[in-house]
Amino acid sequence: MIAPAITLLTDFGTADGYVAEMKGVLTTLAPGVPLLDLTHDVPAQDVAFARLTVARYWRRFPAGTVHLVVVDPGVGTSREAIAVCSEGRFLVGPDNGVLSPALFALDARVVSLAIPAQASPTFHARDVFAPAAAQLALGLSLELIGETRTDAVRLRTPQPQRAHDGTLLGEILTIDRFGNAITNLAARDGVSLLVGSHQVRLVRTYGEAAPGELVALVGSSGFVEIAVRDGHAAARLRLTRGQQVVLSPVMR
Repeated sequence: MIAPAITLLTDFGTADGYVAEMKGVLTTLAPGVPLLDLTHDVPAQDVAFARLTVARYWRRFPAGTVHLVVVDPGVGTSREAIAVCSEGRFLVGPDNGVLSPALFALDARVVSLAIPAQASPTFHARDVFAPAAAQLALGLSLELIGETRTDAVRLRTPQPQRAHDGTLLGEILTIDRFGNAITNLAARDGVSLLVGSHQVRLVRTYGEAAPGELVALVGSSGFVEIAVRDGHAAARLRLTRGQQVVLSPVMR
C-alpha cells in the first residue's frame, strides 16, 4: 500500500539546499507520494527538542504515514541509522533517541539501515534516510529494508519526584516560540507552581489571566506550562530547560 504521506522534520532550516536535496531523492524514488514539511526549524542538533516534537505529532497522521526525522549531530559516526514501525506508522532517522516516542509502543519493530559505501558521511538524510523512507512509502515491508534489532536508543521524559511535604518537584522540558515553559508536571497534582521565587497560580485558559500576568496552565501536550498573558515567560523569568519547578497542592 502506498503511504498517504511522507512527513519531514529536520534542523536544516530552509536557507540552504539540504531540504531540497532530500526532497529530490524522495520525489525521484517515490513519485506521487505527498511530502509534508512539518518543520525544519528545530534548534540545531537539539535531539531533546526534536524528541518532544515527534511525541506530539507522530500518532496524529493516518496509518501508513512515513515520518522522516533528521536531527543528527552524530552523523557519520558509529551511531546506527534505523527505521521503526509502530502503531501502523513508520519512522526513519538516526538512532540517537529522536524516535523514542514510537519505540515505547508494544508493537514497535526496529531495523538497522545499511550505510551505502557511496553515502556522504555528513549527509545521511539524503543518502540513507530518504531512500529508506521512499521504500517504506511504496509499501516495502520494514524487515526487507534492514536488519532487525532490539537495542535502539530510548530516551524518556524525566518523572517528577514527590517531596516529603506533598509537593512535586519537576523541571522545564522545553520552551516554545511563544516563550511558554513546558514542564513535566500534571495539573491534577496541585493548584500553584513555584518557579524560583515566583508563585504562579494555575488557570484553565490564557483568557483567565490579566494582561501581563504570570500564570500556569495545562497546555495541549497535557503538561503544565508557565506563561505570561500577552508576553514571554521565559525571557521575563530567565527560564532555561532543566530548571526546577515545584507544584504545590495549596497556595502558599
